[in-house]
Amino acid sequence: MPMSKRQKVEGSFRDPSGFIFIDKGVLYRQVNRIYADDYQRLMESGLYSTLIKAGLIIPHQEAERLPVEPGIAYKVIKPDPVPFISYPYEWTFGALKDAALCTLSIQRRALKKGMSLKDANAYNIQFYMGMPTLIDTLSFETYREGEPWVAYRQFCQHFLAPLSLMAFCDVRLNQLMRVYIDGIPLDLASKLLPLRSRWNFGIATHIHLHAIAQKRYSGSSVSNTRGSRSMDKNAFLGLIDSLEATVRKLNWTPSGTEWGDYYDKTNYTETAFAQKQRLVSNWLEKIRPSIVWDLGANMGVFSQLAAEAGAYTISFDIDPAAVEHHYRKLKSEKQKGIQPLILDLTNPSPAIGWHQRERQSLFERGPADLVMALAILHHLAISNNVPLPNLAELLADVGNWLILEFVPKNDSQVERLLRNRVDIFDTYTREMFELCFKEKFSIVESSQLDQSERWLYLMKKK
Repeated sequence: MPMSKRQKVEGSFRDPSGFIFIDKGVLYRQVNRIYADDYQRLMESGLYSTLIKAGLIIPHQEAERLPVEPGIAYKVIKPDPVPFISYPYEWTFGALKDAALCTLSIQRRALKKGMSLKDANAYNIQFYMGMPTLIDTLSFETYREGEPWVAYRQFCQHFLAPLSLMAFCDVRLNQLMRVYIDGIPLDLASKLLPLRSRWNFGIATHIHLHAIAQKRYSGSSVSNTRGSRSMDKNAFLGLIDSLEATVRKLNWTPSGTEWGDYYDKTNYTETAFAQKQRLVSNWLEKIRPSIVWDLGANMGVFSQLAAEAGAYTISFDIDPAAVEHHYRKLKSEKQKGIQPLILDLTNPSPAIGWHQRERQSLFERGPADLVMALAILHHLAISNNVPLPNLAELLADVGNWLILEFVPKNDSQVERLLRNRVDIFDTYTREMFELCFKEKFSIVESSQLDQSERWLYLMKKK
């Protein structure tokens, strides 16, 4: 949501080194005096420039801007803006794995320059220009020989535990990150993981034995270091090597996707589908949005059209397998303008954390310039019993423009949804749909798809 002039961002209050604030709609970071020496080392050691060249840290410029709290301020910097902030519980398995490897790669480079990550927080990673990238410039501290990695436990809780649970148990267990904002507790992960995980050396070491050590040395610094108060640089690098090898070996094969064969089973003809693509492309060209949310994007066919029109596109779908396939495709093609995320629109990401302000809800991160809701309305109305007025209200909250597809009852997809349930949806008609949506939107254009009963609408929020 829009912020007033010079407002601190609620989610950055924990670090005494500095914080994020918004000034006239522009994002800045105040660097406090307590962090001055580490900041100078980051910039002068060559670590910052090394990470920039590798695409591993968000670029920033030092800004001539009055700090929010001058009494403790050292500098103000202006990071490049990230088009959309996403959270680990919205990421696919592949994205979380890449974020983990990104964090370890940063740590390895930091050690070579005499620094170390003091935070290995998954929320410090965002997908920028198609790559996982560190956005917290103040995450580094000067490395001191013999000191263990202070962020080791955090890395295991934020990355290794959820990845292991997704790989060994069920990919949906990533949603535990919504419950445990400080990372999944290692004792819980250890209990949930199957017995066979103990034969994996990395999981046995960094989760099962780590959880035992935490319990044994609770309240002691030892709990963060696997029982060692001293760790030379070679041992430190060995730890990073072990964590990296463990993460790389974790895999999940997406299968059983409900809608992966969607376009094979739909009653679209080639003519109707081509017309749908043409209409969407024409409307995208007409509106020229900067940010598009594609709800129910499946494999991202129409997200691709939005990206080709110049919009940064958030490609949402409820199906982890479809999102994983989409993420892998974009990664292999090195595409930068689309971010696939997992979203259950009936239970979207809430505001969580301290005072429910550390992590924003989905709606607080909007509205998008344009929302595409293609072939999703009937799922929400029929499968989830969401009335049409409620759907109109939600879509008006998340977007200023709307491209929406109405799928009638005689469509094969709706017939599939009604196959094993009583049809109680007497008001699910195109006439009622238009009447309900006209309360929130103006219908700018509409068109029936050729050789189909489906209709496509372009709407603008009133």
